[in-house]
Amino acid sequence: MWLIPAFAAIILIGLDQATKYLALTNLKPIGSMVFMKGFLDFTFVENRGVAFGMFSGQRWFILLLTAVITVALLYYYNKLPRTKEYQLVRMVMILIFSGAIGNMIDRVFRGYVVDFFEFSFFKFPVFNVADIYVVVGVCILAFLILFVIKEPEEKKKDE
Repeated sequence: MWLIPAFAAIILIGLDQATKYLALTNLKPIGSMVFMKGFLDFTFVENRGVAFGMFSGQRWFILLLTAVITVALLYYYNKLPRTKEYQLVRMVMILIFSGAIGNMIDRVFRGYVVDFFEFSFFKFPVFNVADIYVVVGVCILAFLILFVIKEPEEKKKDE
């Protein structure tokens, strides 16, 4: 029951950490490089906050918040019905969990999160693979909750 989701999370976290390692070893010494001119650059940033630099320098608060979120994700993951319609919800929760853990690893071992993707065609914060997991996962989860998952007929009749 836990083997496939755990394996998926390990692969996703490993991919995130591998890209951050590449950024640390190859990008940190030079700072920035153009990847796709006018679209995407690789720019090394030590992010000591969360999204858009919020809570910068509040490492322990961020770690505590991340721990609470990951525990909540695991709790709700286990509480979800084991039906086919919730399978995508479970996959999305693994994606969000992996992103949270990937950035938590950085905060614990480095004191900051390694960010390196920078859009050059508009002003947007520099981000990393774990951030992509979280943002994409939350957007898909919101879509599923709002438009796909239906309330069981029995509950609708009781109201």
